[in-house]
Amino acid sequence: MALFSKDRILVPTDFSEKSLQALTETIAFADSMSAVHVVHVLKPLEAVDPGVVWDTVDDSSREEKVQALFDEKFPSSEYSGLNFSVEKGDPTSEIIDYAEKEKISLIVMPSRGRTGISRFFMGSIAERVIRFAHCPVLVLRQ
Repeated sequence: MALFSKDRILVPTDFSEKSLQALTETIAFADSMSAVHVVHVLKPLEAVDPGVVWDTVDDSSREEKVQALFDEKFPSSEYSGLNFSVEKGDPTSEIIDYAEKEKISLIVMPSRGRTGISRFFMGSIAERVIRFAHCPVLVLRQ
């Protein structure tokens, strides 16, 4: 029996160096590219955000920019088969919902390593995902 299933792996990314490293290591770990799902969560736009007020930013333009950034970092010529999705909402909820919807068997994510007051007030997305996910969560400490 294997410790972790490799058939459907989710890697949430915020395009930080740590999350991109987690994705690279997961690709090397997975049996195939098609087993790896990548999700980026955009926070919802607020009516008072300057881009919304001046009508220069909308959800579709934000999604296009995120998709372009992902395609730049992981071109389809080299990374054919990766499943990439952009969701909108609370990061913890969207990661958990995506994992349930896609029947993910393992979530791999980095830990930012917040401590002290910032952790108390901000919490940790990784902690909340660990607490509420239906599948194992592998947190990479760096």
